[in-house]
Amino acid sequence: MKVQGSVAFVTGANRGLGEQFVRALFDAGAAKVYAGSRDPKRVTVPGAIPVAVDITDHESVHAAADQAQDVTLLINNAGLSTRADVLTADLDSFRLEFETHVLGTLAMSRAFAPVLRRNGGGAVVNVLSVLSWISITASAGYAAAKAAEWSVTNALRVALAEQGTQVTALHVSYLSTELAAKVTAPKSDPAAVARATLDGVEAGLHEVLADDFSKQVQAALAVGPKALYPQLAGRPALI
Repeated sequence: MKVQGSVAFVTGANRGLGEQFVRALFDAGAAKVYAGSRDPKRVTVPGAIPVAVDITDHESVHAAADQAQDVTLLINNAGLSTRADVLTADLDSFRLEFETHVLGTLAMSRAFAPVLRRNGGGAVVNVLSVLSWISITASAGYAAAKAAEWSVTNALRVALAEQGTQVTALHVSYLSTELAAKVTAPKSDPAAVARATLDGVEAGLHEVLADDFSKQVQAALAVGPKALYPQLAGRPALI
């Protein structure tokens, strides 16, 4: 998959990592970039084509796919965080997390799969998280949804391989964006993460691990809960 000359569609493109994806795509030579947002008036990157899309609304998703029939690269970036605690949060917060990250990503991927097939295969990028692999009690809803989105991504990778569509997952910890504005832990530069992800797409990577913490957590998966959750043994938590 070559980014230069590609036609991309980015969800959640009006701010944060999504906006940086739009900029990185143009910098890498993309021929056209559709910038999806629930409010297209908030898309500000020069040259981007604003598209109204709410990934939790299937009619909106299909309308976006109908408008962007020349897409060769789909970047499923749109997301949110309700900060749903595992014991006390309203279950509707969990439902919203799943509707957005799991079903929304799946809906976009399904709607654009035929488009990508007709245009030669192309690629899909799903923006996941290090919380796909490790959970925290204070954002259990987000982590659970990202874990499920990771599973859906793996299924899509296998299913779409038959039509020549590459699926790349991005795993990253905190980013210097509005979503993590109150976080005091180290954060990655979203512009650098966007560039690294596109490099990963061109390299044919199944997964892009954008920071050292994501690499540490992925390695701990092979060890088990005692490595992922040292607090169970009275040691400081990883996150």
